[in-house]
Amino acid sequence: MISGISPKASHSSTPNYSYVPKQAVSSVDEEKLGAGNLLYQINGTNSSLFSRNLRILDSFDDEYGGVIVDSERLPANSTVFASMLSFSISHWKSKGKKGIWLKLPVEKSDLVPVAIKEGFEYHHAERGYVMLTYWLPEGPSMLPANASHQVGVGGFVINDKNEVLVVLEKYCAPQFVGLWKIPTGFIVESEEIFTGAVREVKEETGVDTEFLEVVAFRHVHNVAFEKSDLFFICMLKPVSTHIMVDDHEIQAAKWMPLVEFVEQPLIQQDCMFKKVIDICIERLGKRYCGLSVHQVASTFDGKTSSLYYNVIDSQHNNCIGN
Repeated sequence: MISGISPKASHSSTPNYSYVPKQAVSSVDEEKLGAGNLLYQINGTNSSLFSRNLRILDSFDDEYGGVIVDSERLPANSTVFASMLSFSISHWKSKGKKGIWLKLPVEKSDLVPVAIKEGFEYHHAERGYVMLTYWLPEGPSMLPANASHQVGVGGFVINDKNEVLVVLEKYCAPQFVGLWKIPTGFIVESEEIFTGAVREVKEETGVDTEFLEVVAFRHVHNVAFEKSDLFFICMLKPVSTHIMVDDHEIQAAKWMPLVEFVEQPLIQQDCMFKKVIDICIERLGKRYCGLSVHQVASTFDGKTSSLYYNVIDSQHNNCIGN
C-alpha cells in the first residue's frame, strides 16, 4: 500500500440499488483524478505499472451524492483493480461522496474477493452479476435496502355456468395434495399485476381472460429466504373456455361448480382461503367492490403508473357498494 492511501472499511446494513447515473467521470480527467495535494514519487522498473494503477475507476455520479462504478470498463487484472479501487475510494472520500455501487459481472467474479477485502458489502445478486456497496461517511449506511418482497397473483375465473377455473398442482406441499385451487404464480420483473394474473392463467390452463379487479391482497412475512410476500387475488373474466394444461407445473385443470369448489375440506378448514372465496362470491353478487386499474401519470418521476382504486359505477352497476 502506498503511503497516504489507506481507506477504512465502513459497515452498513443491507443496502439497495435504485440510483440513476447522471454524470460520467473520466479516469484520465486530471482535475477529477483526485490526487489533490498528494504527491507521489515512484521509481524503479515497475513505475509504469504503478502509474497505470493510480487512476480512478470509471464511474458515474448518481443524484444522491454517490458513485456508480462503470461495470463495462473495469480492469481485467485483479491486481490492477485492487490498486485502482483503493485509490478511487480515497479520491471519492476526499470529494465528499457517499455511497459506492459496484456491479461485478459474472465473467469478472474474481474481483469480488478484492472488493470485499477493501470493505465492500454484498447487496444483491442476479444470474449475470453481483452488486456490492460501500458507505463512505461515518455512521450507519443510508443506502436503501435490497428488495424485501416477492409478489404473487391468483386468478379467480368464473364462467356464466357458475363454474370456477381450477388447477391441481403437480408439485405442492403435502398438506395441499388433492386441493383444487385457482391458478397462481409470481409477477416477473417489469410486469403489471393485472397482466401477470392474465398470463399465469393462460400459461397454466390455456384459457384467455380479461382482468376485472383486484378483490383482495395478502401480506405475510418470512416466506422465502426471510423475504416477505404480497399476494393479489384478481377477478378475471374468461374470454375462452378450452383448457390446455401446462404439464410442467400442472397435473390437471377443469371448470368446477362453485359450490363444489367452496365445499372442499381444505378450503372450509382454512380461514384465509375461505375468506378469499367469500370475498369473490360477494363480488359476484355485486355486494362488494374491488379495485380496478387506472393509468395515471405523475410529474414526480415523469412516468405513467398503474393506480388501483375503488370506483362504484352506477352506469354499469358493477357493485352496489355500502
